[in-house]
Formats: sequence, structure tokens, C-alpha cells
Amino acid sequence: MRIAVNTRLLIPDKLEGIGWFAHETLKRITQAHPEHTFLFLFDRSFDARFVYGANVVPLVVPPPTRHPLLYRLWFGVQVPRMLRKHKADVFVSPDGFLSLATRIPQLAVMHDLNFEHYPADLPPAYSRYYRHFFPRFAKRAARIVTVSAFSKDDIVKRYGIPPDRIDVVHNGVSEVYTPLPAAEREAVRTKLTSGAPYLICVGSMHARKNVARLLLAFDQLAQERPGLRLVFVGERMFRDRRMDEAWAQVRHKDRVVFTGRLGQQDLRNALGAAMGLVYVSYFEGFGIPVAEAMKCGVPVVAANATSLPEVAGDAAVYCDPFNVDDIARAMRTLVDDGALRERLIAAGLERAQRYTWDRTAHGLWAAIERILPKP
Repeated sequence: MRIAVNTRLLIPDKLEGIGWFAHETLKRITQAHPEHTFLFLFDRSFDARFVYGANVVPLVVPPPTRHPLLYRLWFGVQVPRMLRKHKADVFVSPDGFLSLATRIPQLAVMHDLNFEHYPADLPPAYSRYYRHFFPRFAKRAARIVTVSAFSKDDIVKRYGIPPDRIDVVHNGVSEVYTPLPAAEREAVRTKLTSGAPYLICVGSMHARKNVARLLLAFDQLAQERPGLRLVFVGERMFRDRRMDEAWAQVRHKDRVVFTGRLGQQDLRNALGAAMGLVYVSYFEGFGIPVAEAMKCGVPVVAANATSLPEVAGDAAVYCDPFNVDDIARAMRTLVDDGALRERLIAAGLERAQRYTWDRTAHGLWAAIERILPKP
């Protein structure tokens, strides 16, 4: 079979959550199934690292697609043209975007529907596009994969998709993420915070990551614990007024560190040397940093919202993501209670064993097989 795949988010040194999902699953699937040809559709020059084997045919389909107007052109005109030209049997899209101009079976990986619940968190052009097209993509998909039972229920209720057309395939965690030896933690802390203990927040600085409330909550804690620091890892996606207003109110700016994007090894080190991960996003389809922290043996503070309790289970201290005082309370509890941290570390290490990319790739391939035309 000729399996076409939307690989526009496979960009070297810029992989975010969906990009990592695509990379880790497609690498395994293409290598495990040399009997099939995989047509990788890139929207710009591709990196040879993403051509995983001789059965992968990389195709550049311009233009680079990062705006709703270009989404319409790419998925509505360019992709169906390439599907016809290269006689694709199916189309697989790890970011959920499909073409409404082709009749071949399509599989969409819809990670979450945050834009339906919080449309104001996105620039208006993006919000309008997602809310107009994603219901249509869901109905057109021969099959949908999503990353949590929470997201499956949301897609069923919001778009009226039959549950038996949706497969839950949890995200995985790279083997890079392992506990950091005690001897190395001091060196990492010295590099990041001049040796001070710190809490860490990982993820692109999108409005739904709740950075504004986290900053205000940490400012409360910093008043009580002068030696504590907060480290943010990630890049800002869109300008957010709430973040700017919160930052203006923070009294202890000197105790907050912004690293920008980190590579996997540096991220593992930063996680491994932290007292805990604070992940208070108010909407997540999965929340990969939570699983990464658990695999690193790092305790977690998480929002008691959407998919996060499903992912973290009994390995987190939970808080109300809309209540600054409660976020501060959860962080304070984690910092002050060493016995609790040890219990969370043990629970997290055990729970993280279920989140492997091998398992994710197996689940995605099983869904793809269900839409392949019969010989």
C-alpha cells in the first residue's frame, strides 16, 4: 500500500508535542512495515533524519503552511493533488488536519479540542479556522485517533462521532528521560539557578498553559521561601495579555528563570534536578511533560482538569487551575513535605512505565490498518 502522511511538523530542532508524536511513531511504523511505501508530505525542505528508511518517499509540497489561509491552500488544493499524482491509498494526519477534496480513506490524530472550549486563547483567524473545519474533518475521517479517554469523550460529545470510530492511543515518553543521578543534580542547579532549589514548568507558553496564574502563585510562595526558584522551559507561541499583566505584578522577578526551548538531553537534566514539575494547564489532551517528569523520578503538581488526572493518577498533587491560592497551596505542599515527594516519585516511576513510544506506535498502526483498502 501507498500510505501518505502529513509530516509538516517534522522540523529539525523545533519539535513540539505533536511533532514528537509524529517523529516517534512514524519512525517505528515505517521501519516495522517495509512492505508498505510511505509518502511523507513536507511543506518545506526536509531533514534527512526524518527519512526513516528506503520505503519512505519524501515529497516537498509548498508553500510553508503556518497560517489559516495557507492551511486552506495546502490541505484543500496541494495535498489532494499530491495524493492523486502519487496514487496514495490512504492519508494519515498526525495533527488532525484533513483534506475535504479527496475520496481516499483518511485518519486524523486529534490530540484535543481546546479551541472549542477556549477560542479566545488563539488569535481570531486560527480560532475561526479550527472551529469551522475540525468538525468537518472529524466527520470526514474514516478513523480518529486521540491521546486520552478524556479527549475521546470530548470528540464524541462535541462532534457527534460514534465512539467505535475513535481509538485512544496514549502518548509515549522518550528513553532519554531517566532519573538524574544525585551527583549530577548540583551541577545542573548551579547552571540554571546558581545552585538554588527550583520548581520547573515545561511547555510552549500558550495561554492555556496557565502561565499567568502560575506566576502569581509562585510569587506568593517566593515571599515565604526566599531560596526557591521557578524555571520555565519553552517558547512563547502567541502574545498573551494575561501573561504580560501577571508578569508586571510579580514582585520576585529575580527568582524566575526562562530558558527558552531546550533539547531533549538538556530538558531531561533540567527536569531531573528539579524539586518538582508544576503543570497547571487548564486544558490538555494528554500533557507529555507530566509523563516525562514521572519517568525522571520527579514529583508533580498538576491541574485537576481535563486529561491530567487520567495521565498522572495517584502520582501528583492536584490543584484548581483557576485559583491562584490553590496553585500556591499545592506547590507549598510539595515543597514542604519530603515524605509526600518520595511517595509521588515512587508512584510516578511505576505509572510512567505504561507510556512508551513503542506502545503508541503499535496503537497508531492498528488504527491505520483498519482503514487500509483490502487487497
